[in-house]
Amino acid sequence: MEKKVLKEPRFVEELLELVHGSLPEKEFLDRLSDYHENDIADALEQLEPEERQRLYPLLGAEKLSEIFAYFEDADLYLNELDMESVAKIVSCMDSDDAADVLEEMDDTDQKKLVSMMDDEAERDVRLILSYDEDEIGSRMTTNYIAIRNNLTIKQAMSELVRQAGENDNISTIYVVDVKDLYYGAIDLKDLIIAREHQKLEDLIITSYPYVTDHEKVSDCIERIKDYAEDSLPILSENGKILGIITAQDIVEVVDDEMGDDYAKLAGMTAEADLKETTIESMKKRLPWLIVLLFLGMCVSSVVGIFETVVALLPIVICFQSLILDMAGNVGTQSLAVTIRVLMDENLTTKQKFGLVLKEMRVGLANGLFLGIMAFLFIGFYTYLCKGTPIDSAFLISGCVSAALMMAMVISSMVGTLVPLFFNRIKVDPAVASGPLITTINDLVAVVTYYGLAWVLLINVLHVN
Repeated sequence: MEKKVLKEPRFVEELLELVHGSLPEKEFLDRLSDYHENDIADALEQLEPEERQRLYPLLGAEKLSEIFAYFEDADLYLNELDMESVAKIVSCMDSDDAADVLEEMDDTDQKKLVSMMDDEAERDVRLILSYDEDEIGSRMTTNYIAIRNNLTIKQAMSELVRQAGENDNISTIYVVDVKDLYYGAIDLKDLIIAREHQKLEDLIITSYPYVTDHEKVSDCIERIKDYAEDSLPILSENGKILGIITAQDIVEVVDDEMGDDYAKLAGMTAEADLKETTIESMKKRLPWLIVLLFLGMCVSSVVGIFETVVALLPIVICFQSLILDMAGNVGTQSLAVTIRVLMDENLTTKQKFGLVLKEMRVGLANGLFLGIMAFLFIGFYTYLCKGTPIDSAFLISGCVSAALMMAMVISSMVGTLVPLFFNRIKVDPAVASGPLITTINDLVAVVTYYGLAWVLLINVLHVN
């Protein structure tokens, strides 16, 4: 019997065929309900505006609110609807999704739309929009279930069923006391299997973790990840539950933070996207480029100081880029390792010192290996291709290999110390970007290489 092989899903293509078909309205909606909202959103993006506008009334505000949450740029599609319809759709969205949509709009449309939303949705959205973008409160949703700690098991189940009609984040049920202050949490499974005679108190985890609304996103990411819960409550300063942050929100937060860190490592002030203007891209990249310009001038000035070395021994300039490139690469590797360690752990002074020594040992070991290779290859290259006497050729290659090894050790140290220093002064270590480290290491490599050539080859060994 031939084994059945699962075919690659064609959900979007199937949805497009469904839309372009001629099924009755009821049958069409029944078929559509079999597909995930993300796939429906992908299909809608491929339709013409006129086709989408024919579908909007058919789908209704509640269904559209679920679909619009998956659009990358929901405001583009909301512009195809009148303001009253948009208000109904946004009101049906989870508060965090609604806030994301509103943030994409200009201030005038945002204020007008918020004022048209129903009272509860307006209150929740205004709360989320009141936080700065880097505060965890700006990432929360008010879609959660909370019950009192003085209920019986039967009453708790009834309250769960009642609230589940409007809130679908039910895997963790949050508990408040008679003053509406956060008390703890109950796992849904524990409540389902509990016996009626049991006390609700026995099910409550009173030490369930939480974060506070004004905490910085970057400060609580690791704590959130470490607990690995489906959701965590976000509390106000006086201990009341304002909302929750879900596992999906956490993934988005981590993705955003990684994007920001990647941008900083590339020497930009923020993450770029495809839709931003040339001026916006310039603003993100120019500040660091100006800093690097002046650092580059310093490197060039240092090279100028050693012009005597170049005049007496022109061949050394051939291997300058080799030293600079390897120093930059090693420094960037150490930078990446250090930032990753700083993200995951709170290091003691002893551990930081150990990290610096470890990176220097790695730099030394790699430098020795590459230095031996450079000594042999550069020596034979200089002798065979440049016609340099064999003793001078290997003296030059020896100087290059020694400079390479020293530059790699120092660059490993610099690549570790710079982000540690930034972290010490409470500045995001990711701003110790790749271009910055590379430029600093260029300066170190130039001084090491030409200084060694000047002392060893010219003043001691008198190579010419």
